[in-house]
Amino acid sequence: MPAAAKRLPYLEALARSGLMEALAPFDPHVAGTPPLGLDVPGSDIDVLCEVDEGWAFTQAIWAHAGEFDSFIIRQWTGETRPIVASFEACGWPIEIFGDPRPVVRQPGWRHFTVERRLLALGGEGFRAAVMAQRHRGLKTEPAFAVTLGLDGDPYLTLLELDARSDSHLLRRLKDCGFAGIVSGEQKCGDE
Repeated sequence: MPAAAKRLPYLEALARSGLMEALAPFDPHVAGTPPLGLDVPGSDIDVLCEVDEGWAFTQAIWAHAGEFDSFIIRQWTGETRPIVASFEACGWPIEIFGDPRPVVRQPGWRHFTVERRLLALGGEGFRAAVMAQRHRGLKTEPAFAVTLGLDGDPYLTLLELDARSDSHLLRRLKDCGFAGIVSGEQKCGDE
């Protein structure tokens, strides 16, 4: 897509693509940066699905999206062997994850929900700090981890935070100078 082209809002792109209807038997959930309002040029739309029968899922995706630009479908070799399809539609790269676990137990959904909670608790100052990291080229989970001053693997650390209460998250945000207020104090992720 040319840099000057403006892409459609992600929900409109999904509606025009017909993807959510095609994936309806697999309980599709949209996750990632667009619904969080943290997308940058090059961000994709992530759709997470629960897949009991991999062959049926693969056939459904192939039938619906096989003709879209840059279509690829593959199966990962990890623990749950998720099926992943990617393609471009309506100006967006789209990635679909099919995993046998219910969507609410999948790591991608858990990352999304804790990020949504942190953004709600942290206020605009926190959102701006995460976006600053995104504009520096960091992916979403590393951007959150840097902003919160978290050590270790950002993907695992955010999964640990997902299990914590809002009061725990609020304490962490306050320790970093966030939690619903804009502060001139040093932030955890500042260099």
